[in-house]
Formats: sequence, structure tokens, C-alpha cells
Amino acid sequence: MPMTTSTARRADLRNVAIVAHVDHGKTTIVDAMLQQTNAFSAHGEVEERVMDSGDLEREKGITILAKNTTVFYDGPSADGETITINVIDTPGHADFGGEVERGLSMVDGVVLLVDASEGPLPQTRFVLRKALEAKLPVILVVNKVDRPDARIEEVVGESMDLLLGLASDIAEDEPDLDLDAVLDVPVVYASGRAGRASLEQPENGALPEGEDLEPLFRTIIERIPAPSYDPEGVLQAHVTNLDASPFLGRLALLRIFNGTLKKGQTVAWARADGQLKNVRISELLATKGLERVPAESAGPGEIVAVAGIEDITIGETLTDPEDPRPLPRITVDDPAISMTIGINTSPLAGRVKGAKVTARQVKDRLDKELIGNVSIKVLPTERPDAWEVQGRGELALAILVEQMRREGFELTAGKPQVVTRTVDGKVHEPYEHMTIDVPEEYLGAVTQLMAARKGRMEGMSNHGTGWVRMEFRVPSRGLIGFRTRFLTETRGAGIASSYADGYEPWAGEIEYRTNGSLVADRAGAVTPFAMINLQERGTFFVEPTSEVYEGMIVGENARADDMDVNITKEKKLTNMRSSTADSFENLTPPKKLTLEESLEFAREDECVEVTPEAIRIRKVILDANERLKANRARARA
Repeated sequence: MPMTTSTARRADLRNVAIVAHVDHGKTTIVDAMLQQTNAFSAHGEVEERVMDSGDLEREKGITILAKNTTVFYDGPSADGETITINVIDTPGHADFGGEVERGLSMVDGVVLLVDASEGPLPQTRFVLRKALEAKLPVILVVNKVDRPDARIEEVVGESMDLLLGLASDIAEDEPDLDLDAVLDVPVVYASGRAGRASLEQPENGALPEGEDLEPLFRTIIERIPAPSYDPEGVLQAHVTNLDASPFLGRLALLRIFNGTLKKGQTVAWARADGQLKNVRISELLATKGLERVPAESAGPGEIVAVAGIEDITIGETLTDPEDPRPLPRITVDDPAISMTIGINTSPLAGRVKGAKVTARQVKDRLDKELIGNVSIKVLPTERPDAWEVQGRGELALAILVEQMRREGFELTAGKPQVVTRTVDGKVHEPYEHMTIDVPEEYLGAVTQLMAARKGRMEGMSNHGTGWVRMEFRVPSRGLIGFRTRFLTETRGAGIASSYADGYEPWAGEIEYRTNGSLVADRAGAVTPFAMINLQERGTFFVEPTSEVYEGMIVGENARADDMDVNITKEKKLTNMRSSTADSFENLTPPKKLTLEESLEFAREDECVEVTPEAIRIRKVILDANERLKANRARARA
């Protein structure tokens, strides 16, 4: 049956995504929206940042997975009705861009959150471009207006300039883009922490005049279009996310575009490989606040979860068995960074009780990650026990390794590399647009650091507050291991963020690390006596009594070349009394590296051993003589 051209709208429903740069307050403002619409039960324990439900999200203070919640609004702007607002909280970090693209496929409009002091940053640009390409209307919310260093008017101006620049860029590719509609953006001034908003611009550093978030709710209802659908259209529901329940198995989160979905209904499942298969919806769940509750049916525009389809994946469609009409797949940007992940091959492998150490277990876990994470790829390598994992950035890959470590896996992770392309016979590598905010006194140190990593400065501005903003175009390769050095050079005061910005010809050799490694030359336990004698040679990563093996990196050399050291040397005991007692108080405490710092520190001939209890850096070739031969062969080549 042909589709009719008539469309209807669900006036009682709004689907909106909240997008912003890292730490601009998305999750906090969602908290306030939930509290002001009484989404929490009267006796429920309410904690901060309820949407950041993962352990890693809470520890790092960032959103990693796009999640949805439902707000039932019945305030003054609802005209006596209850309007359901589905809110998608998206990550603010470019490495999780696949989550953002997936979130935008579920909604009809976007709330763009910008910090009243920092203004629009690279990730703001990335998510805003995605929203404009999808032709979604935008509401600008200037958050944290009560910050003492707020500069509200300038930030609104910068945001509008960004909108105009992006719209004109996109208009070249899409001539039918309505520029007037794009630039007609309402501005709401808010403080997510105080749960207040206003349409009138407050003084810099002052709270908005509104007592609650009513102005934000009113703007969402007036400016975000209600979901449109074809009243005579067949069922079309798009799988945008996956979850799991201990009772129901795999859950598929769907946005219903047309038709009605009922519990117990038989539908056609349009798979990624083009096959159609009839399946039964065994359970239908709607979202209420933060909980999923059973439902009998769901209509167009609603976001629901269904159970009963074991192998369903993101981007597939549930449609009518009589007249199947699959929706197009979700497309995401290509990966830019790759890392080799394999089983733990060190002499200390298998020491942790109950750890998962076999190649089959590691491969099954990587395959499982592919199902729910649309922005990574897993490719085979020459070795049967190692795989190349490609992702958006080193943080996304480090988060995957950290999650596997917490699940009890033992792994070997190689140094992150860039994914290159060949264009017209020349090797091209991914580039990024980097924005750096630093106090003025660190200007020279940062420009020197970026120049060493082949970064080109494209702009610099001084807001007169003692801080300078610089913009660079830099190879993605140059940013591997950049953040630790950057934070050291700026004494932790600098803010750096970037987004992918196309490909350019290979930039040449980049010096990542000027210092060599201290490498253990034998197995054994670390002794304080050996550490005291060696501590002038560099910085240690191990502490006394730690177990080491030949080829394990125990510290950073003060010089540029690697040095083999005996860190297990014991003091020879005699029956003569020593006139000078061992001064262990003078032993410098070791530097404890996190997983991200270890991956940044490792060179091309080094890798990171990851177990549930320890993170160690080691040489790929453990035997010193074999290493020497390999280095000579590489030098000859």
C-alpha cells in the first residue's frame, strides 16, 4: 500500500536531546528537571548526577553512554494537560561521538548547553554541526550564569557566531537549508545547580530571576516540534540503543516513527544483512522517570524498550510483516585511533584467581562490545590471540580496556596508533582542531609543546581576564600522550579539547617522549637497597617488594636511551657493623601511573599489561638480547 502524504502530530509528546561540551552541566540540569516534575518517589534516595549511572562515569565525572529519561510536565505551559518530555542525555566528549549521533536519531530538537564563562568549545561545535545536518531546531541555554567569572553577553555572541559559521558551511552542501530558521534561536539563561531559569539576561554572576525551570520547559514545548507521523503508515520503529535486564535478557530501545507497537504483537525484524524475520514482542517497557515500567502499547513518537529479540542490534528496524518498510541505518564517523588488544603474555599471567585469560574469552567480550557500541571496529591481526580495535579516540579505547579489567580480564594493550588512509597514492592521517585555554604565563610552554607535535596555530584571543585561548590544527597522532605533558606544563591549570577535522598528508616524525625507560634485566622482588642506588637515574613506577620480570619497565630514565637495571639487587650481609645505616627515608616515593597514563607513556616497542589487580608497562620483546637484535634490524631497515 502506498504511503499517504498526510501527517499528524502528537501534541502531548516532545523528544529532545541535551548536548554540550564536557562539564558544562548537562547531567546536573537533567537532575533539576526530574526533581521539579516530581519524577522521584517521596521516599526515594536522590543522589547527584543520577543519569551518570556507571562506576566509570561517576569516577571521571563525564557521561560515556547516551541515556534517556522521561519527564511528565503538567506546569503552567501545559494548559491543564500532561506533556511527556523524553530527554536524551548525551556525552560531551568527542571520543564518544557515536553515542551523540545515535542520540540525535531519536529526537526532534536539541537543547544546546553552553557554560557562561567558557563559552562554546570544540565539542559544542561537533554536536551542533550534527544537529544542524539533521535539520533539528536548537534552543540555546547559557548555564552557570551565577559563576563569578561569567561573561554572558559575549558567550551568547560567540554561540550565535558559531551557529552562523556552521550554517553557512552546511548550506554549501545543502542549498535547501533555511538559514533564517537556523538562526532564530531562543536563549534561556539558567543555573542547573540552583534549578532556576529565565528568559531575561541576568547580571554576570547573578542567579536567573525565575524561581524554577518553568521558562526552559515553556521554551521546549513551544520551540521543539511535536513528533510527526503518518496516521495511515505501517509500523516503523528504529533500534537506537541496547540494554540488558537480568530477567528479560537483551532489551532494544526503539523510537517509533509510525504505527503502534503492542505487547505480544508479531512484527517483521529487518536485519542489518537485509533479511526479514518475524518475531514476537514478549515484553514492552515504557520509561517513567528513571525506571522502566511495563506497558500494553506505544504509539508514534514514543521511545520504548522491547524484549524477546535476542540478536537485535543498533540501526535495525521493526516493521509490519504484511508491508515491511525498513528505515535507513544509523551512520557514524569512521574511527581515527587504533590499538592492539590481546591476551596477557607476560610471565605473571594467570596469577589473579578467577581472571579471564584465554583468547576465546577476550574475543567474545570484544564481539559483545561491538553489539552496543556503534563507533568501534574489531579487526583480526597476524596473531590469533590479538585483535586491532579501532575507535574515535584514545580515551574511548582506554575506557573499554578499563571496563574489561574491572570485569576480570587479563590483557596486553599496545600503544594507540592512528588509522591512515591512502588518497591519490599518498598516505593521509586524521587531523584535529584543538582549542586550548591557559593562563597567560604558560603561553610559551604550550606553543612549544604543540609545535613539537606538528600543531599549526590558527588563531589566538585574549579576553582580558589573564587567560588566553589558542586554536590549533594538529595531527591526531600528535595528541597521543599529549594531555599528561600539557597538564604538567600548565601546572594543571590549562583546559584542552579537540574534535576531528578531516585528513591531511602524513606530517612526518613526531617525538613523543624525550626520556628512555628503566628496564628490569631479571625476575625477582624489588629491593629498597637497589632503588636507593638507582634513584638518581630516573623516576620509578614500582615500589619495594613488587614482583618484576625481565623486560618489565620499572621507571623512566633521566636520559633519552633505555637502560637495563638490576632492581632486585640485595645488600651483601657481613658480620662487620656498618657505620652508616641504610637511609630508607631518602627513598623517593614511586610514581603510580593510571591506565591512560601508561598507554600514553608506552613507546612503539612497548605495551601495557593489564590485570584486575595491576597495570604494568613492559617491552614487547622481553629478552634483552632479542631486543638488541630487533633494534639493529630496525635501524638497518
